[in-house]
Amino acid sequence: MTLEEKKQEIVEEFSMYDEWLDKYEYLIELGKGMEAFPEEKKTEDRLIKGCQSRVWLDCEERDGRLWFTADSDAIITRGIISLLISVYSGRTPEEIAGDDFGFIADIGLRENLSPTRANGLVSMIDTIKETARNAK
Repeated sequence: MTLEEKKQEIVEEFSMYDEWLDKYEYLIELGKGMEAFPEEKKTEDRLIKGCQSRVWLDCEERDGRLWFTADSDAIITRGIISLLISVYSGRTPEEIAGDDFGFIADIGLRENLSPTRANGLVSMIDTIKETARNAK
């Protein structure tokens, strides 16, 4: 699935829910479905700066693509990082660095988060983009 197709799929999935409470529940379910993040990888250098809750992001480059794993100690934040890595993991650094992450606006996520969570979302996006730029 292309990056654009994946982003469109996310927009369609979110559009199935009318209420933001249901969308939050969907995010929580996404977070619960994430693969386990090894405790030994929960280190300071993997913490995303600017998040109120603790969010760890790890990236491995294989065959010219970036593969992300992540975890958070907060359930909604875990869902948000899960959403991001479901879209960007397995993509090339160029695809990620060149993307505008516009699907976030399309689903209205930032506008429906508390200011501290919205700042954390921006920090997660910035960290993913920076990781891609550094890998090129």
